[in-house]
Parts: sequence; C-alpha cells; structure tokens
Amino acid sequence: MTNEAKGRELVRLSGVTKRFEHTLALDAVSGSLFGGEITGLVGPDGAGKTTLIRLMTGLMLPDDGALEVLGFDSAKNPAGIQASIGYMPQRFGLYEDLSVQENLDLYADLRGLPQGERPDVFEELLAFTDLKRFTGRLAGKLSGGMKQKLGLACALLKKPCLLLLDEPGVGVDPISRRELWKMVENLTEEGIGVLWSTAYLDEAEACDKVLLLNGGKLLFSGKPAEMTARVENRVFRVSGIRGRKRQVLARLLDEDGIIDGVIQGEAIRIVTGNDTRPALAQAGEGASAVPATPRFEDAFIDMLGGGPGGRSRLAEAQAPFTGKDKGDEKGEDERPVIEARGLTKRFGDFTAAENISFDIRRGEIFGLLGPNGAGKSTTFKMLCGLLKPTAGEGRVAGFDLRRDAASARNRLGYMAQKFSLYGDLSIAQNLDFFAGVYGLSGEKKRERMTLVSDIFDFGRHAGQSSKDLPLGLKQRLALACAVMHEPQALFLDEPTSGVDPITRREFWTHINALVEKGVTVLVTTHFMEEAEYCDRISLIYRGRSIALGSPDELKAEVASADMPDPTMEDAFIALVERSEGQAKDAA
Repeated sequence: MTNEAKGRELVRLSGVTKRFEHTLALDAVSGSLFGGEITGLVGPDGAGKTTLIRLMTGLMLPDDGALEVLGFDSAKNPAGIQASIGYMPQRFGLYEDLSVQENLDLYADLRGLPQGERPDVFEELLAFTDLKRFTGRLAGKLSGGMKQKLGLACALLKKPCLLLLDEPGVGVDPISRRELWKMVENLTEEGIGVLWSTAYLDEAEACDKVLLLNGGKLLFSGKPAEMTARVENRVFRVSGIRGRKRQVLARLLDEDGIIDGVIQGEAIRIVTGNDTRPALAQAGEGASAVPATPRFEDAFIDMLGGGPGGRSRLAEAQAPFTGKDKGDEKGEDERPVIEARGLTKRFGDFTAAENISFDIRRGEIFGLLGPNGAGKSTTFKMLCGLLKPTAGEGRVAGFDLRRDAASARNRLGYMAQKFSLYGDLSIAQNLDFFAGVYGLSGEKKRERMTLVSDIFDFGRHAGQSSKDLPLGLKQRLALACAVMHEPQALFLDEPTSGVDPITRREFWTHINALVEKGVTVLVTTHFMEEAEYCDRISLIYRGRSIALGSPDELKAEVASADMPDPTMEDAFIALVERSEGQAKDAA
C-alpha cells in the first residue's frame, strides 16, 4: 500500500436505497469517500449507519441505486471488495476464547496472508497497537480499549486501501479513544481512506468530511466546519446561576427560542433558535449569558429539530424521597444513601479495586470515571450487591450489602453496561417480568407498566423481541425496567454508551428530574460531557481512587498556563498521567 490512493475516489454511492420489510433503512443516498481522508458517518440510533457500512463491505446488496467500492460493483463482485478492504464491526467480532496472538493467526489465515510475511506484519501491528505485552492474553479478558485495538490490528493484516470502522469508540475510555484516533490518522497519511461511524460528535468534528444520516436520508455531506456554521452566534454560556442547575436547565429548555441545553460544570450551555441573546428570567437574578464557540454537536441537534425539552413525565409520577429510609433506624435525612468503606476486591493475586471509600448523599449524582480496566465497574458491582467484597463494606439505604443484600437491592434500580434483559422476551414481557421481580403486583403493577410504556413510546414495539430492538430503544427499555419500582438509588453503568445525542439528552432529562425528587444516582461513563452532570466524581485508576471532587474542582486541579481552561476530558487524561508519573517515581 502506497500513497497512490491519496485523493482518489474509493467509494461512490449513487441513489443507494435499502429496505427491510416495511422499513426504509436507506433512502437514495449519494456521496463519495476519498483516499487519505477520515470520513465521519454520523446519525441518531437507527439512522442507517451500520446498514450503509455493510453495503460497502458487500455483505448486503442495495435494493436500488449503485455502489462502487475500489472500482468493484458491489452487486457484481462483492468478493473483490471483501479482499481489498479492512472492516471492524460495531460489536467485538473476534474470538474471545482465543488469545491475542491466536486471533491474529486465525485472521491471517482467513485473509490469506503468506507465512513468510507474517512475522514482520505481526511485529508492526503489535507495536502499532501496543499489544505486544498481551499476545498470550485471551481476547475476552482484554479491556474495551484493548479489544478495539485488537480488532483494528486484525482489520489491517493486509493493509487495505479502505478501512471501515463501525463505532470503534463505543465503550472506550478517553485515553484509548485518543490512541485509536492517532492510529487512524497515521493510516490516512499512507493514503488509506477511513470511514469512522460514531456517536461521539467530538470525533465527527475532527473528521475531514462528514456524512450525516437521519431516518435513512442523507441530511448533510461536507466539512464539519460547514455544519458548525449553522449555529454561529446562537450558542451561549449561562453563568452566575442561583439555585440548583438541574432545575434551571429544565426551565430554560421549556422556554420559547431555546432548542438545546446541557450542564457544563457551574454553567449551562444553551443553543437558541436565532442569534438573539436569550432571556434569563428562569436562571435567576445575577445570571448572565456570553457567546460560546459553537460545536458540531450544537449544529447536529439543531438540524434534527432540537432536543427533547426539559420535562420528565417519569419524574412527575415519582413520589419524592425526603424522609427517613426504611431500615434506617436513625432516620436521619442527611445519612448517605450509598456508602463505600474501604471496598476491596481481589481475584486471585490480582487486585481489581483497593480501599475505595466515599459517601453519596440523597439527591446527588455521583460519577465513577476511569480508563477501561481501572476497577470502576468492579466497585460499581460491589455496591450493587453483584460482587462480594474481599474487604471493606458497602451500604445502600442503610442496609449492609453483606448481611442485607436482598433488602438493599429492593431499594435500588440497576442498569447494566451491556443490555442485560431477556432478548427472547418482548418489551411487554420484560416489563412484566421485572415488575414482578421488584415486588409490584395488581393495580400498581399495571399502572407502572402502562406509565413507562407510554413515556418511552414502547407501544409500536411492545410485541417485538428485545434482542431485535435498535440500541436506543434497548437502552430505554433497560432504564424503564430499572425505575419500575421507584427506587431510592439508581445504579447506571454507562447508560448512554453508543446512543445518539438526542437519546442521551432524553435520558439525562429523566435522570436530572428524578434527582430533584430525591433519587440518588451512581453512574459510570466514558462520555466526558456527560460527566459534567455529576455533583461529584471519583476518578479510579489501577484499582485506586486518584481524585475526588466536583467536575469544576477536578478541572481546576489540572489548569495551567498551557491549559488555562481544561475540558473534563483534559482533566481525566491529565490526572491519569499524573498518577502514572507518581507511580513511576515511587518505583
């Protein structure tokens, strides 16, 4: 592979249409991909991104229109396409019970890589992905970021002219995402064309070109800056807010002329429908709005018609938690709802979490952040009662998780990192099952099932098997099952991983409003803008808590002359790098 492909048209789409039964997945999509460029494929859940990528691989054929990849007609020569491209599917497509090296060997066989070339190719790819130290580790035991690197290595065994990546950043921490991004940028310098499908719009902003899909239609094709220009002079940062930011945000989102808003530390970022400065009566006396630099995500939300607004019917139906907990003999309003005291978990001679301690108060959102494999999910599962600690103790609503795990679990709602409901059951059957598990019966059970079905718009899909649902709908179902019994505490393990920004905002509208009713939330996330919603954050690295504080406190901790206004992602990376440096100095 040389630079010969740089600037050359690698993919040509001409009126490509694809139908599945009664669903129009792609509607007359036209466009091109070029060598030496990263093209971002962006769109809400169910927009048609994965369908388009599979058409480019020759795994599916268009119903109408024409598709050429590297000069091959996809309808006439799909095998020619498959022999010439690299493809990394959305879900980890390697063999988890094989080691890193065994996966490389297998894919080298499948791709017909000559034996004599393998040592040099393997050496180059293992160095490129920094997996050389892990060749003997089972793929299923790798962290999310390492799995993605292995998938990328297997896709590059025979260096392709075109590399198709279906959401490679999903479930990957910011450090690993930056590493993946640098790897891909290096590939484009060699003339390789890259299609990067993504739900992270900061990634789309860094692409050379963007294709924006919605409902199977191509809404935009061009440079990210052209898209961002749509909202020039319409983005503002509101500061000086008095009172609780979550309440202020909800009120602002219901104001005429405000189409989107998110919390950013002590401020709120809003997008207006025109370039007039917003009225701030809802933000309280002393609040002010200054223009902010527009982002691709602002323009994306604007193009899709704005966010979901500030109202949460789910929270409106929630009885407030203000008094004493059942099981809490003292009944003190200020008693922490979730407590971690020296939590430690060892697996053999490996310590996954060590001496983790924190309290979470009623009506607080507490975030667990950390790189893949750092120990945050282990800590999370100990506090859910899903893992028994090796040492230390955890309490939920006053119940000790060692002695009263069942009582504690009845007071919490749990949403797992991966879709963990019953795939062969329909939406209605899953709701019915979990309502029963949480002790609901009779009229109360029927009321709650009807309520969440209406709020999350399950009606059209009620009889559909949950395993066949689009990702966004799966996540809505998982959240609905977690809140069915009106829990005091919500445990959310990467609740919006992979979903589009509209769905993400919908989730946080519900979460923020539930917190205002006194619900306590423990959340893990790799999405750093989402971490801004947290009241406090514990950053975990190598099984230990290396920082604890509010988002603004963590950002202030790493601010410097070179980085006077760090983002949450900047703070995450800087704090991890500082801890790494301290560990090296100590050694």
